Amino acid sequence: MEYNDGKLSEEHRELFRSATESVDPTSVSPLEVITSPRTPRTPRSPVKHGSNKGSPIKHERHSHTGRDGRPKKGGSGGKGIWGGLLEIDDDHVLDRNDPNYNSSEENSQPNGIKKHSPAFEEFRAKTRLIIEEYFITDDISSSANELRDLGLPCYHYYFVKNLVSMAMDRHNREKEMAALLLSSLYADVIEAPQVYRGFGKLVKATDDLAVDIPDAIDILALFIARAVVDDILPPAFLNKQVTTLPKDSKGIQVIKRAEKNYLSAPLHAEVIERRWGGSKSKTVEDAKSKINDLLVEYIASGDKVEACRCIKDLKMPFFHHEIVKRALILAMERRTAECALLDLLKEASEEGVINSSQVLKGFERLIDTVDDLSLDILSARDMLQLLISKAASEGWLCASLLKSLSPRPNGFLEEGDARAFKSKANLIIQEYFLSGDVAEVAERLESENLLSPCFKVIFVKRLISLAMDRKNREKEMASVLLSSLNFPSDDVVNGFVNLIEAAEDTSLDIPIVVEDLALFLARAMVDEAIAPLNLEEIESQVKPNSIGSKVIRMTRAMLGARLSGERILRCWGGDGSGSNGRDIEEVKGKIGKLLEEYDSGGGVGEACRCIREVGMPFFHHEVVKKSLVMAMERKSERPLRLLEECFAVGLISSYQMAKGFARVAEGLEDLALDVPDVGHEFASCVERAKAAGWLN
Repeated sequence: MEYNDGKLSEEHRELFRSATESVDPTSVSPLEVITSPRTPRTPRSPVKHGSNKGSPIKHERHSHTGRDGRPKKGGSGGKGIWGGLLEIDDDHVLDRNDPNYNSSEENSQPNGIKKHSPAFEEFRAKTRLIIEEYFITDDISSSANELRDLGLPCYHYYFVKNLVSMAMDRHNREKEMAALLLSSLYADVIEAPQVYRGFGKLVKATDDLAVDIPDAIDILALFIARAVVDDILPPAFLNKQVTTLPKDSKGIQVIKRAEKNYLSAPLHAEVIERRWGGSKSKTVEDAKSKINDLLVEYIASGDKVEACRCIKDLKMPFFHHEIVKRALILAMERRTAECALLDLLKEASEEGVINSSQVLKGFERLIDTVDDLSLDILSARDMLQLLISKAASEGWLCASLLKSLSPRPNGFLEEGDARAFKSKANLIIQEYFLSGDVAEVAERLESENLLSPCFKVIFVKRLISLAMDRKNREKEMASVLLSSLNFPSDDVVNGFVNLIEAAEDTSLDIPIVVEDLALFLARAMVDEAIAPLNLEEIESQVKPNSIGSKVIRMTRAMLGARLSGERILRCWGGDGSGSNGRDIEEVKGKIGKLLEEYDSGGGVGEACRCIREVGMPFFHHEVVKKSLVMAMERKSERPLRLLEECFAVGLISSYQMAKGFARVAEGLEDLALDVPDVGHEFASCVERAKAAGWLN
C-alpha cells in the first residue's frame, strides 16, 4: 500500500468505504470494529521528523493489523483474575429512577453496550471487598452487617454470584466458608429469589468460568448440590435451568452432574457437607446444638439474664430465628415450661437481644413446618395458635405481619383422611405380597398422589406391621420394598418411631415384636434406608425401660456383631435383592474381578458403574477391603484412587468406608505373611483416608 503523508490513497479509501457500507452492522462485534464519526481536522502543520525516520504512521499508537489490540476478556486480566467476566451483567442498564441518572449518557452509549448504573458500580466494588475480608477474618456476623448496610437488595444476586465464583478458584477452606455464608445469610439478609437468580447467572456463565478453572463444572455442581442440601435452593432449580440453557452449553453438564453424581448418591447430604471439610469447621448444626443446650439450661435454672448473655455470646444475630423456633417447640413439648420460655423470648425482644424481624421469622418458620410437627405433637396447630395469641397480647409480636395459619392447610391429615389412606395402603401392600412387583407399588403411590410426608410415614408403619404378622417371605419382601422406594430417611425414622411407640399394644398379638422390630430396624440400616445416626434420633424419642428401649439395645447388639451385614441380610432367607439368597462368595468374586480389570488399566468410571450394578450398597465394605489389600500387596496407587472417586461421588458411604478399613485392620496379622511391611502400608492408607475425608 502506498502512503501519502500518512494518509490512504484515494483508491484505497474508496475500496474501504465500499467494503464497510456492504457489511451488516448487526453481524459485527463492537469489540472487533468500532467506528466513530471523525471530527473536523485543522490544517495540517508541517511534520518535524527529527530522529524519527520513515513514515510517521509507523510511530502512531494505533494497530494497523486486523487483530484487536485490546486485552483479552475486556481488559480483565489473565488466569485467576475474574474482572469483567464475572462483573459484566446484561441486566444492569441506565436506571431512569437513579438519582445520578443523566439522559445524555443514554444516547452516548455505543450500540450493543449497556452501561451499569453508578449505584451498581459502587455495590460491585464494595461487595468484592466484603468477600475478600470475609475470607481473611471468617466473621459471618460482620459480613452480614456490612452487606445489610449497603442496601440495594435488588443486587444481592450479584453478591451470590461473586462469592461463589471467587471461592471456586480458591482452596477448600474458602469454598466451605462461602457455602456457610450463603446458608447463614439466606432469607434474613438475602431473599430466596436473589439466591435463585445468582445461581442461575453462575450456571449460564459456566462456559466462561471453565476457561480459567479447569474443573469449574464439578465445583459449580457441588456448590449447587450444597445449596440444595442446605435448603437455600429448591430442587426444582435443576429442571428449570435445563430448559433455559442451550443443549451444547457446559451449564447442562453442571446440572446433570449435580443431580446424578451428588444429589442422587446414597447418604448424599453427609457426603456433600463433608466434601470441603465442613465437619471440621463451625456448621449450622453446631449452632443448633448450642441453642438447644442454652434453652434446656434456662428451663432448669430460670435465669433470663444468663440466657440472654449466652444468646449474645453465640455472635450469630442473623440466626436468632432458630432460637425463637426451638423455644416455641420446647414450649409445646414441655407444657410446664411454656410460661418461662415465652418470658425469655419477651425479655430478649424488649432488650434488643433478638430483633423483631428474627422473632417474626422464627414464628413463620414454625408455621411452615407445623404439619410435620403435628405427627409428633397432635395438637401442634392449636398450640401454636395459642402461643401467637399470647405473644401478640403481650406486645412483643405483631401477629398481623405473620403468614396465615389456616385451620385446614393443604396436606394436613384429618382422622378421616388417615383412615382412607390406611385402607388403600393395606390393599397395595397385600397385592405386593402376592405379586412382588416393586415398580407397581411405586407407580400406584405416585399416580394416586400418596407421596406426601404424612402418607409415607403411615405407609412405612403399615408395611412393617402387616409383615410382622406374616411369614419370613413377606418380611423379606417388606424390607426389599422399603429400601427400593427411596423414601427420605426422616419419613422412615418417623415410621419406626410410631411402630416402637405402639409396640406394647402390638405385643398382645405378636409376642416376638421386640425381635422382629429390631431386625427390621437393623435391616433398614444395612440397606441404608436410614443412616446410623438416625438410631440415636429414634432412641431419644423412646421412653427408658420400655419395650422401645429393648428394641434399640437389641438393634445395637445385632449391628455390633461380627459379619453383621451378611447375617442381617440373610435373617429372613434373602439377600436384599428380592431373590431367595444370592451367594455371598459369588458377589465377592464379582468385586474381585472388577477390581482386577480396573487395576490392569480400566477406567474409573467403568469401575464405578460395575460397583453400582452389583446392587449391594450394604456390602461395599468388601470393595474397600479388597482395594486396600490390592494396593498394599502391589504397591499400587490405582485402587486408592478408585476409593477416592467412589467416596467423592457418594457411591461408598463413610460408614461402609470405615467398616472396610476395620476389616482390614482385623486381618493385618495374616496379611503380614505376604506383605512384611503391611503395618506401615496400612498406616499410610489410613492417614491418606483421614486427610481426604474418607475416615472421620
